[in-house]
Amino acid sequence: MAVTLDPATCRVALLAGGTSGEREISLASGKGAGEALRQAGFAVTELDPASKDDLKALIDGNFDVAFLCLHGKGGEDGQLQGFLEVIGLPYTGPGVWSSATAMNKAKSKVFYAREGIATAPFFSLERGCSYDVETIAQVMDGTCVVKPATEGSALGIYIVEGEESIREAIEEVFKIDSLVVVERFIKGTELTVAVLGNDEPYALPIIEIVPRGEFYDFDSKYAPGGSQHICPAPLDEALTQRVQAMAVAAHRALECTGVSRSDFILDEEGTPWILETNTIPGMTSTSLLPDAARAAGIEFPELCTRLIVSALEAATR
Repeated sequence: MAVTLDPATCRVALLAGGTSGEREISLASGKGAGEALRQAGFAVTELDPASKDDLKALIDGNFDVAFLCLHGKGGEDGQLQGFLEVIGLPYTGPGVWSSATAMNKAKSKVFYAREGIATAPFFSLERGCSYDVETIAQVMDGTCVVKPATEGSALGIYIVEGEESIREAIEEVFKIDSLVVVERFIKGTELTVAVLGNDEPYALPIIEIVPRGEFYDFDSKYAPGGSQHICPAPLDEALTQRVQAMAVAAHRALECTGVSRSDFILDEEGTPWILETNTIPGMTSTSLLPDAARAAGIEFPELCTRLIVSALEAATR
């Protein structure tokens, strides 16, 4: 259902902060989005879900929509989305199931595979359960990536080779997450594709990420000069359409609404492999979603407006 929106009469609860390891990045996203929303003419109230008083204000505030700038556990994994469903407040981004599934890198791979979206071979390990490092090393056949299944912003990622190094990395990741993903390392070019929309989602221009370090880690994502974003990515038209179609397929596979951003590795033979899908992309000055939108002629205030329109439309389904 199409929504006609007057920003001047739309009361926005901007949610940022939270209790995850990505709290500071979330606050930075909230600051960036808040400025853009006010430029677009919205009445914005900042609230932090880490505060019970702010949660109560969210219930009592008579808001029209919640704009989510929360990253990591408790904000991007469906928990807060469920709370907003209970109080009947529309919110930006995907719903409860989509958020929870995308946040779990092991579960999301199952849905990618169902849609024929190429993803690296992997093992999913649970804390407290036994695992066979020898088998893992044999299947990985060389270098592998060890990472937490339910953390974002490249927190706790190790690129390792050999049984002992794999075991050490797994035990380190278990310190921050109860579920670990070990997947085959694919060397290549890092790409990311944002997708907007509900029933008819569409991809924004592809960004090639050139990290300062070995891969797109936490510092590369958020430190000034940590990475270079090339947008549109220098790919031929056929490959561009292929990667964009994969991003839209991932958006659909996880039943996302509003927005998603999927990360890919383009290997040395020219094959794209999906890594993960983010349901609340960053909104900082160095974030990828605003960069891709600008390349498509969508300035930051208009991008935020489109996300709110999608949220209100999704709530009328």
